[in-house]
Amino acid sequence: MKKLLLTVILFSGCFAIAQGPKLQKDYNAVEGKVVEWRRDIHQNPELGNREFKTAEKIAKHLKALGIEVQTGVAHTGVVGLLKGDQPGKVVALRADIDALPVIERNDLPYKSTVTSEFLGEKVGVMHACGHDTHTAILMGVAEVLSKNKDKIKGTVKFIFQPSEEGPPPGEEGGALLMVKEGVMENPKVDAIFGLHINSQTPVGVIKYKSGGTMAAAQSFTIKVNGKQSHGSQPWSGVDPILISAKIIDGLQTIISRETNLTNEAAVITVGKIKSGVRFNIIPESAEMIGTIRTLDYDMKDKLNKRMVEMVETIAKAYGGTATCEINDATDITYNHPELVEQMLPTMLRTAGAENVQTQKAITGAEDFSYFQREAPGFFFFLGGMTPGNTQSFPHHTPDFLIDDSGLILGVKTLTEMSLDYLNSKQTPMLEEKIKGK
Repeated sequence: MKKLLLTVILFSGCFAIAQGPKLQKDYNAVEGKVVEWRRDIHQNPELGNREFKTAEKIAKHLKALGIEVQTGVAHTGVVGLLKGDQPGKVVALRADIDALPVIERNDLPYKSTVTSEFLGEKVGVMHACGHDTHTAILMGVAEVLSKNKDKIKGTVKFIFQPSEEGPPPGEEGGALLMVKEGVMENPKVDAIFGLHINSQTPVGVIKYKSGGTMAAAQSFTIKVNGKQSHGSQPWSGVDPILISAKIIDGLQTIISRETNLTNEAAVITVGKIKSGVRFNIIPESAEMIGTIRTLDYDMKDKLNKRMVEMVETIAKAYGGTATCEINDATDITYNHPELVEQMLPTMLRTAGAENVQTQKAITGAEDFSYFQREAPGFFFFLGGMTPGNTQSFPHHTPDFLIDDSGLILGVKTLTEMSLDYLNSKQTPMLEEKIKGK
């Protein structure tokens, strides 16, 4: 492993410019502020498309730094533009700013006690996925870079994105809406970087994967039509519940018998089934909803095609009919291999070679993927677990907890990735496959 890292450093060294020693004073000055910002945002979380106070805090900070600011992007998003003293490329940095409908159980002095309404119900609101840390980190990066415009050869675009967890029903939002509104244009972005804190990775560690990193998420709705009859006379009807059971079983064979899982992981999950009203009535119809997760475009297309074929065929075999509607939720989070190779020396420098680790793909999803369809992108994971901790809690849970001492590494890495990229001559081109064409 050490030989491999050395080879990468030697091969790509011309693209990495050691900024760390020059900027350490600025990192030291901003670290306490980043922690303070994060705790304030944590204590005052807001749900997707409703991040009004969070956006106001971000915009005020960027304006104070002399950064050109645009607000109201994709409802509550904030975009900052920092032009360096020299012309050059454009690099974008993204942080998501929304919280989740979760009641916090942690006993912290900055614990969230905020409540709101979600899907017609009163809910607690908590930054249970670490978006508060992402926001504070990017605010810190903006402060450091704004003090070092003489080192910036080009332009840095700061994208503070609302509603990563998905907009409320009936609303648009998130990265997809930001892209639709032109956030990757004017000026056109050449590359984009993002990070995600991880509660189960120790502070000081960075994890990454080249290529497909997080899965495309799709939702599906299957509607089965049979023939209603008395529960004591099943031969006089067509049972949509039985057909649904056969369809569920069949869908799993697409994964277990038709998909080459040695290439990439894939998942088909039925999350809900609804049918019938009474114990002694065979109903007329049934409905299932669920999710598909894929990490490869060809695999995604094949799974979609086979699901539609199998649903229709199984229903017909049992005397009924069925339809399968599939909708995209997020695309594949695809780390451009050439860009990853280019920026690896930067990560090795900021975190230390022993703390930069490759990882397997994750079947969770990220709408950062929509930015990566517009420009080559690199999305990595930052450790947020207290070193030596024997118990950590997953994201999206009431006990989710992050160690603030890990945030400064995020500031350093995004800052120096930006500077190294802008000062390099190499500009990876967006592949057609990445755009899903």
